[in-house]
Amino acid sequence: MILVFKHFFYKNYVGLSLWPFIFLKNDALKEDIVLINHEKIHLRQQRELLIVPFYVFYIIEWILKSIFYMDRYKGYQNVSFEREAYDNEKNLDYLNERNMFSFIKYLWR
Repeated sequence: MILVFKHFFYKNYVGLSLWPFIFLKNDALKEDIVLINHEKIHLRQQRELLIVPFYVFYIIEWILKSIFYMDRYKGYQNVSFEREAYDNEKNLDYLNERNMFSFIKYLWR
């Protein structure tokens, strides 16, 4: 289910997946198939990690990588879940081809 919340997002962020919803910054983004695919990849990651552990792992990884890079945004860009989603967001068949726990290979890349 896709919901729109205009005042929910920080700076340039336009989408967020919180199981089982995709939140977008505006209605026009519903037509952005690449963004929607990116967020659906996150929903799959959340489901396979049983939702709550996904968020715990995501936050821990973001904190560690933010410290490593000395930059919160660079930390975000290097979270394994984000790297998998960004690398595959343009492949609209990715979710059909994807193996379980595919984000793991992005931990050390």
